[in-house]
Amino acid sequence: MDAAALRALQAPLKQAYKDDPARAVVRMVAESTVHFDQPAAHLNTPAGVVVAGLHPAAGGDGSQACSGDMLLQALVACSGVTFSAVAIALGIPIEAAQVRATGTMDFRGTLGVDRTVPVGLIELELYFEIRSSAEDAQLAKLVELTERYCVVLQTLQQPAQWKCNWQRG
Repeated sequence: MDAAALRALQAPLKQAYKDDPARAVVRMVAESTVHFDQPAAHLNTPAGVVVAGLHPAAGGDGSQACSGDMLLQALVACSGVTFSAVAIALGIPIEAAQVRATGTMDFRGTLGVDRTVPVGLIELELYFEIRSSAEDAQLAKLVELTERYCVVLQTLQQPAQWKCNWQRG
């Protein structure tokens, strides 16, 4: 895809959102079915069912997806798509690129071993390995704009309003 094709694809959406900002607000949904034969949740995705379970550091055997890893994968996916779209929009030539995220977690928090230890990832890093003939300044701008427009990265940096509800089924 080139910049003109991307603009043509997004132009009607941008205009519709300018004309009626309420149309730009979209509720996204993810659901899982919880299983109790072992700690697991089955998620229905467009790519099929993903079974999430415990990370090996929390007692899992490594055969199921770990939600912490899935968070990193969501960050890498969103960053990669955003990086690609911005590169196309700006006409920056990219021969190849790879995005990698790492996260550090102290499992004493989630296992309740030490209440002073945070539950969750305590450090995140995002790496871009880029092969391109573009100037360093262009690539730096590309990464800067990727960070600015990546939904997952921005949500991690500035958490959304949160509600947790339940009901009997």
